Amino acid sequence: MNEMKLWYATEALDWSQGLPIGNGRLGAVIYGGSRQETWRLSEVTFWSGQMEEIASEDNEIGDLTAMRELFFAGDFKQGEDQAKRLLQPKKQNFGTNLPMCHLILQTEQEGTHYQRELQLDNAILHTSYESKGSRYHRETFASHADHVIVSRLWSELAGGLSFTLSVEGLTDRFGIQTVNGDTIVIGGQATETMHSNGECGVRSQGMFKVVAQGGTVATDGSQIVVTSADEACIYVAVNTDYHKTDEQWLQDSKQQVESAIALGYAQLKANHLADYQQLYGRVNLDLGHSEASSLPTDERVRLFRANKVDDPQLYALFYQYGRYLMIAGSRADSPLPLNLQGIWNDGEANRMQWSCDYHLDINTQMNYFPTEVSHLAECHLPLVSYIEQLAIAGQRTAKQFYACEGWAAHVFSNAWGFTAPGWETSWGLNVTGGLWIAAQLREHYEYSLNRTFLAERAYPVLKDAAAFFLDYMTVHPTYGWLVTGPSNSPENSFYIGDNEHQLSMGATLDQVLVRDLFVFCLEAAELLEVDKDLQKRLEQAIAMLPPLQIGKRGQLQEWLEDYAEAQPDHRHLSHLVSLYPGDQITVQGTPELSEAARTTLENRMTRAELEDVEFTVAAFAASFSRLHDGENAVKHLTHLIGELCFDNLLTYSKPGIAGAEKQIFVVDGNFGGTAAIADMLLQSRIGGIQLLPALPQAWSTGKVSGLRAKGNIEVDLVWQDGELVEATIQSFSPGNVQLHYRNNVKSLVLQAGAVFKLNGVLQVTV
Repeated sequence: MNEMKLWYATEALDWSQGLPIGNGRLGAVIYGGSRQETWRLSEVTFWSGQMEEIASEDNEIGDLTAMRELFFAGDFKQGEDQAKRLLQPKKQNFGTNLPMCHLILQTEQEGTHYQRELQLDNAILHTSYESKGSRYHRETFASHADHVIVSRLWSELAGGLSFTLSVEGLTDRFGIQTVNGDTIVIGGQATETMHSNGECGVRSQGMFKVVAQGGTVATDGSQIVVTSADEACIYVAVNTDYHKTDEQWLQDSKQQVESAIALGYAQLKANHLADYQQLYGRVNLDLGHSEASSLPTDERVRLFRANKVDDPQLYALFYQYGRYLMIAGSRADSPLPLNLQGIWNDGEANRMQWSCDYHLDINTQMNYFPTEVSHLAECHLPLVSYIEQLAIAGQRTAKQFYACEGWAAHVFSNAWGFTAPGWETSWGLNVTGGLWIAAQLREHYEYSLNRTFLAERAYPVLKDAAAFFLDYMTVHPTYGWLVTGPSNSPENSFYIGDNEHQLSMGATLDQVLVRDLFVFCLEAAELLEVDKDLQKRLEQAIAMLPPLQIGKRGQLQEWLEDYAEAQPDHRHLSHLVSLYPGDQITVQGTPELSEAARTTLENRMTRAELEDVEFTVAAFAASFSRLHDGENAVKHLTHLIGELCFDNLLTYSKPGIAGAEKQIFVVDGNFGGTAAIADMLLQSRIGGIQLLPALPQAWSTGKVSGLRAKGNIEVDLVWQDGELVEATIQSFSPGNVQLHYRNNVKSLVLQAGAVFKLNGVLQVTV
């Protein structure tokens, strides 16, 4: 039995029970049953809004200096008032990613013995049921190789297949026409009035075509009618004019559908499998088996929630599902990276103040946390390209808002390169948002050691970020430290006396990110033998950065001063970026800070009103993993899967969290949980690898192959009864590495192509 699949014995009543497919650009969540099946289609570039200049005060450096003097003097109210005046632009046509349309299949069959499954090893959704003595089947996949979604429908009874296909638009500007008796052509525009003026947004064009064997295909009004066929195939292609310079895009869908039909279903499927499996097949994970693995996925989750079953392989399924979603949602040629909902938009986040966009204060970063360690580096590339464009757009922001060199971006961005502060300083003045997302460039390099990528892509962007912070930061008059500000610790606040404030100087998140930036740029410049003057400036600046500090409650301080948190149960753990995904805090290297980080986590965990949200729970799991506390890590993973997942295992944010009106799908929990699972098995930094650092009792026996470690290394592990049995280390670049497993340490000298096999006490056996 293939355990790496989601499967169900009941129909999907709504989107939250539907199953997602995608080709890196076009996505669908498919739900329904025998009588009606709905595909909710989204496209990653289908955005409302437009590119526009953001009004600013064209601030002078003196404005920033005067504002900072107020904070240094303790006049936080006046300082925040000044920030609102100078650093708070009005909201304009920011926009949001929108769902595009519904494809609706209808039959007259009432089915029994219904089953639907999504196999993760082939990315194919299969649905079947019985009706009137025959078995009916639907097989659907999204082809990245051939740019279409295709579905094959058939009956085991000759001539037994009849259905209608219709399309329903989900935006005000949406047109439908039938062509040639077997095709629906759509055209529309991504418009809405919550995040833009209802007039601006990308245009779309798509084609839905049915090809049948046997029976008839005809159009009736705006729908396609298939009668008494033996089988039929549906071909879907959709495109937009996002960043298109001519009208050729209007022909793309027609050409893609015609090419797909010319290939035929069998070849399309073969192309899809070859393209998908060369990514998915790189990593295998076995965490043990139980009887529950034979149950439908929704039943397993309910038993998990009630803590009534030992089901270790459900964690492995969740992990591989995260890898599946990454491959489906973000490919090397995707025009945009994954947003708040990936490419599977349920329509909820964009009809409220959230917006389905790029949150740069944890959510977009978390989407891409698992890519490198889980051997999907190519899926990281759309984010890399997006960051490069963000750096260009952020030059104007740096100049106009701060009168500084380099580039900056803040709390969120969109398809149009928005980099200005948000329109409310309490959450919008996260001055290191762009830097945090740009740290993914460093991650991509450290896993690959690709010198060309470093020289031509990572270093130029991060060097310009360093230029901004070298120009922007100031010396604290009391401590002599080089600090940022005014900025916030997303999205928390603190008390001074009885007064609540959001802005301060030198928030811990900023200082951690800036230190990582300066150190990396210094090391990169030395390696590349460039920018000698910059190297000296970076050395001087690093020596002046504040240290991480421990507060009077034993916690890791979130701000430069030991302020009292206004909301101790806050969902964000921003200052713990020093623990995960960063490595300024480690169990071996900084034991006192590790204990302070643990105290911070425990303080949040024990709060009765802790904001129970998907990305927070994933961050808890990863943070405890870095503390080598597998039991607490798996506790939070269990909560994430059991309490914060829909039946389709997509994670959600609960009503009331940050203004959420209902349970709203947010994909970062899937990716954050995936990253945490990998981190519990393997942690790495350049020159050092931890094997099974946070293995919980629930995963006492298992194996994993294909994980990646920093330094261009691949790792396979086998363990039994909680003990490492064998490790295989394969190097693709020369270098030195220290392996750690419990109290055992082994130093290896690596050459490209070298393979080492080690036993449970790290003795080399081969």
